[in-house]
Amino acid sequence: MLQMSISSVGCGIEKVCFSQPADCNPAADTSCYFMSVMSSPNTSAITIELQGQANGYISFGFSDDEMMGNDDIYICGTDNNGTVQVQHAFSSGKSRPTILSLGNVSDITASMMDGVISCSFISQNPISTVRTTGQDSTYFLMFAYGSSIDGLIQYHGGNRFVSSSRVDIFNPQILASAPQHQSIKAHGSLMLIAWMTTSSIGMISARYLKAVTKGRGCCGKDFWFLAHVSLMSLSVVMTAASFILVFAHKRSWSGGAHSVLGCIVMILSLIQPIAAAFRCAPQHKRRLIFTWLHALNALVIKVLAVAALFTGLLQFDGSRIQWLAKVMGGFFAWEVLFYIIQDAYKWWRRKDEDESALGLVSTEIILVVLFFLGNLAFLLALLIGIGTA
Repeated sequence: MLQMSISSVGCGIEKVCFSQPADCNPAADTSCYFMSVMSSPNTSAITIELQGQANGYISFGFSDDEMMGNDDIYICGTDNNGTVQVQHAFSSGKSRPTILSLGNVSDITASMMDGVISCSFISQNPISTVRTTGQDSTYFLMFAYGSSIDGLIQYHGGNRFVSSSRVDIFNPQILASAPQHQSIKAHGSLMLIAWMTTSSIGMISARYLKAVTKGRGCCGKDFWFLAHVSLMSLSVVMTAASFILVFAHKRSWSGGAHSVLGCIVMILSLIQPIAAAFRCAPQHKRRLIFTWLHALNALVIKVLAVAALFTGLLQFDGSRIQWLAKVMGGFFAWEVLFYIIQDAYKWWRRKDEDESALGLVSTEIILVVLFFLGNLAFLLALLIGIGTA
């Protein structure tokens, strides 16, 4: 099947265009999510074009606000046989949209090529955002895409973008996406700080600084223990704060891998300090069981938190090259490299029993400081990316 010819030619001149990344050309970039609306002189007909990469459907809607609910929607998706079909729908709340009669829609052209769905059609249906037709021609435009099962569309998760303001669809222009809400940015920033920096340093202090700070501390506790407890407690507090922020903003269950991973991380993070508070004494015969379970739970939390960060950054990143996720990948490689170097040094240190205690402390501290500086560089890059999203 030949792919349709949809392009950005005429955007801002004869049609309203909305895309992600901004100003991309679907004719030249298969990663471009694009829609356009072009009015016809002296008629109520509008020509609509849609294109995007998806394994089920792409869709757009006319809305009175930036949130889903009471939206007039057109869906371009695959049916049971893999054929691309155009559907008209109306959303009530955040549930799956109700499919309506296609109505006065003509000149439908639809295709799917190498995972890119394209469709074009002319609609003379009145636009309705509250199930009653009004005279206003200004709307927020929404674009969403996702998977489908047996022709039934599934929840799009973070695969959506919304125009930054209401748009007169009869006035040709090029639109920009609305920026992420400040609560969402705060949520992402707190999670990055918690699971890239404070938790990482807290886990490192317990794993690598225990031997070199033994007997050195305050209030009867070694420095490594004070650092570990303080940093991990701070990580749990920031995780809980970010969790509350996003739920207070969304006020509903968003679904998707990111939400599921985040909830698991939150639950396991709360279990960790509670279990530690009731741990048995160091000389107890079952202390080894606690130590292994504590370490295993920490590892599981860390892995799931990193996965949650990856999926969350993909929702934030509207760039063509998805650079936020790539920076996160660089951080992950940096952390793995640090653990390899530290473990190699520990192994070498055991063989060199003549090394002075002062030398041990200096080397361990230098390695941790180097890790922190690299960690800080990755963290700042991601925080800047979130701030400008």
